[in-house]
Amino acid sequence: MEEANQSRVSEFIFHGLCESRELQKFLLLPFSALCLMTVLGNLFVVLLIITDSHLHSPMYFLLANLSFVDFCLSSVTTPKLTTDFLNDKKTISFGGCMSQILCVHFFGGGEMVLLVTMAYDCYVAICKPLHYSSIMGRQKCIWLVLTSWIIGFVHATSQLAMILDLPFCGPRIVDSFFCDIPLVIKLACMDTYTLRQLINADSAVLATTCFILLLISYTYILVTVRLRSKNGASKALSTCTSHITVVVLFFVPCIFTYLWPPSITWVDKFLAVFYTVITPLLNPAIYTLRNKEIKNAIKRLIH
Repeated sequence: MEEANQSRVSEFIFHGLCESRELQKFLLLPFSALCLMTVLGNLFVVLLIITDSHLHSPMYFLLANLSFVDFCLSSVTTPKLTTDFLNDKKTISFGGCMSQILCVHFFGGGEMVLLVTMAYDCYVAICKPLHYSSIMGRQKCIWLVLTSWIIGFVHATSQLAMILDLPFCGPRIVDSFFCDIPLVIKLACMDTYTLRQLINADSAVLATTCFILLLISYTYILVTVRLRSKNGASKALSTCTSHITVVVLFFVPCIFTYLWPPSITWVDKFLAVFYTVITPLLNPAIYTLRNKEIKNAIKRLIH
């Protein structure tokens, strides 16, 4: 009975980004600014696309959903990270920890599929422009977005189901600033080698499938347009550069974290900060700065 009572901890303790109190106080302001810019930037893109009738097209509908997913993803980890800079003891309840895991994989998995959907939209627009309206109809766009949310939810629940009933009896210190499966599973009071392989395989199937589809899509776009005209290749490359940049920024840290986990602590934390804090901030900036229609919509809003 005593062993059963010890099999579940009531809370976890975050180690945080660093141990130095002075450094934590120094990081409070920049991370608070990053958090605020991420929230405002992504919400601004969503509201701009909703309110400007010139942006009511499939591409911008998908972009609005990407910004909303980035807003949700950053909201799971960044506010907690920021407030923990003020706390000597950085704790999170067991339920809160499991919720973080669920949400990170839900929004992260959904974003992977959404990026594939955006690549498909880019392919249709460039390679089949005459049939774009009929292929990318309103109803199809809605179903594609719903599919990304459903796949993200299935992925997240499958990940959570594999660790929810694990016995956690100490230690309970998570060497990061949020609950991530590779770190939390190390705290289980049992051999988790097989389970870790299953979890990695689950993440690998989704990430690898999406990444391969993205590579095929953009390669096919560039090859097809290059065969049609010499100037077409540069135009296609210009159109897809924003998409490709976002894909690289999102997938590279995820691949290193989940498919090829590093053993160096500061590398783990850097990658975690990158895909939970930096990438959701960069996405709206990349699309806003490189997209002429978005910049024109901003000018119309100002004037």
